[in-house]
Amino acid sequence: MDPAVIIEKLKKDLAELKAALEKKTFEAVSAEAQQQSNLLNNVTLEIAITGRAGAGKSSFLNALQGMEDDEKGAALTGLTETTMEPQEYTCPTFPKVKFWDLPGIGTNNFSAKEYLKKVNFSKYDFFIIIASGRFTEDDTNLALEIRKNKKKFYYVRSKVDIDIDNYRRSKRINVEDTYEMMQAEKKTLGIIQKDSYDNLKALGESSPRVFLISRWDLSKYDFPLLQETIEKEQDGIKRDVLIMCLPILTKDSIKKKKAAMESLIWKKTIVSCTVGFIPIPFLSFGFDIGIVAVTMREICKVFGLDEDSLNILANRMGKPVEELKSGIEHTPSTGMITTEFVMDILKRSAMWGDITVVEMVLDFIPVLRSLYGGGSSFATTFYLLKDFLENAVKDAEKVLAKAAEPKKPK
Repeated sequence: MDPAVIIEKLKKDLAELKAALEKKTFEAVSAEAQQQSNLLNNVTLEIAITGRAGAGKSSFLNALQGMEDDEKGAALTGLTETTMEPQEYTCPTFPKVKFWDLPGIGTNNFSAKEYLKKVNFSKYDFFIIIASGRFTEDDTNLALEIRKNKKKFYYVRSKVDIDIDNYRRSKRINVEDTYEMMQAEKKTLGIIQKDSYDNLKALGESSPRVFLISRWDLSKYDFPLLQETIEKEQDGIKRDVLIMCLPILTKDSIKKKKAAMESLIWKKTIVSCTVGFIPIPFLSFGFDIGIVAVTMREICKVFGLDEDSLNILANRMGKPVEELKSGIEHTPSTGMITTEFVMDILKRSAMWGDITVVEMVLDFIPVLRSLYGGGSSFATTFYLLKDFLENAVKDAEKVLAKAAEPKKPK
């Protein structure tokens, strides 16, 4: 990224820090930044997935993880209830994010209240209630009990791709006529949405929201809207964690991830200054390199550019992982991001030894003069991470485009 552009962004963030320091001491601002900068490692998010037996709960969970239903480690699926106790599945790239496959509603003679007690209701941040056909009284009773306990839930209608296919077959739609195919899809989705709404209204829901999805392609139908809705309704730090861990489906996903990472970089940059309170030569600079290397690896995970994420995406899209990797031009593999790597790019950077930038930082925030290496810590950490983030965004967009390309004929 052009150093001049980054310097302009640096000025903007420095102005925000200056405004914050007018309300709090630097120590207080720094302590708050330190606490929040570890959110990827410390904040836990527990997501419960429930519904009647055969509704597609486990398949939906597997789709979120980018796994096939028959893959090792995937949630068990079947036409009958395969989950008798809550089963925990960890997000492959963010271990503190956990998905819970709950026993099917109505498989035992429990009331909604008893069901929630049995599955340990209080531990979950929100619930996703899945149906593959009509929602039932069990679904709405459960939703009512969740609402009473002041937690969020979301109605999801799964397997809409099957309904669309059935409608096309029943109407003998010409599969080679793109317009007819699109009209049939639009008609089917409208029917399902109205039927689901009317069904839930009849069961006592005043203004239900229903999200239509297919486990085979999360980028289609209402899954992006479901993702956006859930994100908006989470508290600050948990919202950022959710944005960071959920799969990239659209350019808008990348944009939101970038905003979340910019917030994290801001906090990491402030933290990089605090070691200046310890007046030991070279410690501040060495500490910066450690922060930068760790954060660069986090950026790779957030944008799906690490090895595990790329393999998951390749599996989900049915493409060779090397085909996706061919879209990565600027971002190294996480194994290559070491302190030596950071030092090397810093030496080649236009910011190396730029006293003007350091002086600009100190002019904005005079308190940094009292910290050993405070100005240089702030400037170098901010510059390196901002530049790396911009490159990661470019590569993530190219990988997304590669994933969307039609499969090459064998």
